[in-house]
Amino acid sequence: MGLQHLYPLHCSCNLSFGNLKPFYQYPSQHSLCCFPDCLTDGQLGYGEENSLFPCLVERFQDLGSPETLPDEARNSDAQSSLKLSSVKAGGMMSFAIDTLGALWMWGNCPQQTDAGEFCIAASSVPLPVWDFHGHTVVKVACGNEHVVAAVSTGETYTGGDLVCYAWGKNNHGQLGLGDKESRSHPVLISSFSEESSWEVYEIACGAWHTAVLTNKKSFDVDLESRCWTFGLGDNGQLGHGTTASKCSPQPVDGLPTGTFLISLDCGLFHTTVVSSDGEVWCWGMERGLGLCPEASFSGVDAGDALHPIRVQSPETNGFKFMGPVQVACGAAHTVLVAGDGYRMWAWGRGRSGVLGRNQTADSYTPCVVMWPPLDENFQEIHEDRSQASTSGVNDHTGTELEQKLSAASEELQFLRSKLTLMERYANILHISIFRKPLDERALPRSLQESAVFDIRKEFENILDTSDTDELNRLEIFYRSMLSGVKDKLLKRRVHEMVQECIVSLSAGRQTPRGQ
Repeated sequence: MGLQHLYPLHCSCNLSFGNLKPFYQYPSQHSLCCFPDCLTDGQLGYGEENSLFPCLVERFQDLGSPETLPDEARNSDAQSSLKLSSVKAGGMMSFAIDTLGALWMWGNCPQQTDAGEFCIAASSVPLPVWDFHGHTVVKVACGNEHVVAAVSTGETYTGGDLVCYAWGKNNHGQLGLGDKESRSHPVLISSFSEESSWEVYEIACGAWHTAVLTNKKSFDVDLESRCWTFGLGDNGQLGHGTTASKCSPQPVDGLPTGTFLISLDCGLFHTTVVSSDGEVWCWGMERGLGLCPEASFSGVDAGDALHPIRVQSPETNGFKFMGPVQVACGAAHTVLVAGDGYRMWAWGRGRSGVLGRNQTADSYTPCVVMWPPLDENFQEIHEDRSQASTSGVNDHTGTELEQKLSAASEELQFLRSKLTLMERYANILHISIFRKPLDERALPRSLQESAVFDIRKEFENILDTSDTDELNRLEIFYRSMLSGVKDKLLKRRVHEMVQECIVSLSAGRQTPRGQ
């Protein structure tokens, strides 16, 4: 239901919370902690002082459900707890989404003065974003001073119905609204509205640019995934082949259209995407590595990457990482989770050891993060037990243990490969039928009710929930498919008739004269 039962707090550029108290009752098991920060603009969410250790964000302590009025909530012991589902941090602000789909923000937040002008104001406690009342916020991303949110078109999120809002500083067009005017409150990005032919499913923000992943809504074309960027383009972080900034979303044409993009993230001045096939593309500062200006990259074609560059995988000696999961960008480095969660790769600026390879040198190619896969863990166990066996343990017992561990490792590897295959097949099948990737938060109803996936029942559910435009697109898609089947049958029948005529003519030529 969003935040429709909550009482709004008045806030302006001059924020004051001395006499205001949180209107929820809070359980410690759902608390949120913020970690040390060197800034004093309230982005820790508990006050304006720095902290050298994790501190509790009391605004979210014992966060109770807002289903009743505050006085009733204080007197009720049976209130269900409202939990946090995700958090996000930008340059100098933080965000949290609760389980009702409400968005909270604190730190240097976009606000509006009493005179109605835009400003960035510091809030040391989380504030609800009331503009999304009656909708569900699914994802949020933030740059230095701008915010982008993926929000459901209806009251609840049912999957595949997200639109995009943006607000905050807009000096480079990073809000994607077609101008450079800053916004105090969320504004719908028209390119990703409900009427658009593109569905949003992933968002990310750099310092002053934004990237969005979408897929085609239409059912009468093949599934098409596309990346859009806008905002500051000085270092090629938009991937459009120039250093020009863009005030409206533009597709990154350097990416292939026949693949499905599963993950996206932005560094300060670079952007990275990953496909379901395991291909990774980077673009922006220092050949897409995001190394920052003082880096000494001297490789081939040194300089900023204005077009997407495909990252080579050391694991396969090609351009595909096995079992891709997610990519994340730091200020000047990139981390990729692959191997279905058992492997990590990192590249870019290595200062402070952020690449996780036991050194601080920069890396211009993906290097393995020191995160051993499961079979290496088994090897470590075996080595430890082998050392212990030198004190008199029977050699036969050690050999038997080694054989068991080896067999267990092989069995796990086999099961892991089968699980990976099934997950990929299920995702591809789900995309083919429902035109969107499989999302655990929006599992088909038949799977929620039983262990059987009833495609016929799910298709009936789609028909029941589809509007007129969606039904028209379905009709066009299936008419086209039926026409294709009829054409193929007709061609085969014509081919059979031709073959029969050829056989008949051949038989006639072979008949002796006079008969």
